[in-house]
Amino acid sequence: MQFADYQTQALETDRTGLNGADAAQLVPLLGLAGEAGQLLSEYKKWLRDGPSHVRFVDRVHEELGDILWYIANVASKYGLDLEDIAAANLAKTRARFGDHGGVALGSCERESESFPDQFTLTFVQQVDGERVIVRTLFNGEQAGAELTDNAHEDDGYRFHDVFHAGFVAVLGWSPVLRKLLGRKRKSVAKLDEVEDGGRAAVIEEGVAALIFDYGRNHNFLEGAGGVDEALLKTVRGMCAHLEVKDQPEVLWQSAIEQSFAAWRKLNAAQGGSLEVDRIARTLHYVPVVPSANATAAAL
Repeated sequence: MQFADYQTQALETDRTGLNGADAAQLVPLLGLAGEAGQLLSEYKKWLRDGPSHVRFVDRVHEELGDILWYIANVASKYGLDLEDIAAANLAKTRARFGDHGGVALGSCERESESFPDQFTLTFVQQVDGERVIVRTLFNGEQAGAELTDNAHEDDGYRFHDVFHAGFVAVLGWSPVLRKLLGRKRKSVAKLDEVEDGGRAAVIEEGVAALIFDYGRNHNFLEGAGGVDEALLKTVRGMCAHLEVKDQPEVLWQSAIEQSFAAWRKLNAAQGGSLEVDRIARTLHYVPVVPSANATAAAL
């Protein structure tokens, strides 16, 4: 049976709108919640009774049918098509959990304005009185200003450039690192203004801060099985007018997870290097123990 046929025939048995327009919409919504509760109740009985609940699978079959009826009814009441809903849901889940390659970002016609396919960032920490400072090095040169936690308590935010590196590695995108590495696309005025300009950089810094705050409340993702969909929706919404909008949620999740994995090691070791690989979409931490002379020269 096709979804469209089921939806049409299910509506023929509809009695939820007999008491007015409001009831026509509210009753199936309440029914959907009730049937979901019935399904959980059957599972509770199975947990309690085990094999003696011999009709468990039959009851699941029946409850799922009731749930499907109410889903079809709600869809009909709001002028929605079950076929469209099913197709959109599959597209959404593939973008979140499937093998979605995303789009190619980070390269352009001028090699000098492209991110390198592979590169290394080194993080050097220095204690200056009561301040703990981190400098990020690219090809032995400092990239950007020195960073601190900008907080009353030590929380490791001084290493937050790891998130910009993760965005480049997995998404091929980072207005912040484009500026720090001298890769702004100045040959294309509109790209330089919109994609690589100040607003885009501020949005990216906001995204990094939001992700870091999420991590602080989730053990910095250590042992986590992923990130909340709400975070991914918010992050993608913030970037809705930028080129990175076309990257699927599965790549955003990978960028966040890999960045936190590298951040945890950086923070624990109080420094080290990150190997960025845009082709493989990976970010790897490499411990570095610089000599005293090399550290002094870098600082």
